[in-house]
Amino acid sequence: MPYSLAIFDLDGTLVDSFPWFLRTINDVADRFGFRRVRDEDVESLRHASTREILSRLEVPVWKLPAIARYARRLKGEAAAEISLFAGTEAMLRTLAECGVQLALVTSDSEVNARQKLGASAALFAHFDCAASLFGKPAKFRRVIRRAGVNPENVIAIGDEVRDIEAARAVSIACGAVSWGYAAPAALQALAPDYMFAQMGEIAAAICRTPASA
Repeated sequence: MPYSLAIFDLDGTLVDSFPWFLRTINDVADRFGFRRVRDEDVESLRHASTREILSRLEVPVWKLPAIARYARRLKGEAAAEISLFAGTEAMLRTLAECGVQLALVTSDSEVNARQKLGASAALFAHFDCAASLFGKPAKFRRVIRRAGVNPENVIAIGDEVRDIEAARAVSIACGAVSWGYAAPAALQALAPDYMFAQMGEIAAAICRTPASA
């Protein structure tokens, strides 16, 4: 087995929260005083890095903690609208059955994360939530220590440029999914170790099992 620990992002990777994000972002923009996102802006923002997005939308960096807290509250209120991507439960169960430890590192709260994951939350051995925008490397290190595994046996899987950057910062493998927030081309440009086009490919790569949709 190539990996003994898989660290997952939540939004855009395991749960389909992008539609909720698009419905909500301009209310958040109005509340915190940054630029609204027009329909025609969405695709170009999906090709941008996190820092580029902050710059284009003129987000006050000092407000990021408050924005994150507010977003977590809104996500909690909208939990019923945000569902797992098809195939997520089967993929996670396959990994657990292969003996892979599962961890979740997300900017969302643990309460929200467990609610979104439902019964699949029980498959996770480690939760490290409420990550700041650029705080995932520290959380990755903490999860790896807790899991008691070597970094070369760890893979982090997410849907944004910053997920790849965080994995590289702690010298672990990274997988990027094509169905999340960032455009596949933006992720491929960073040459992740794996680029997943279907949920079933994740278990195939980590457990070396035949891929399924």
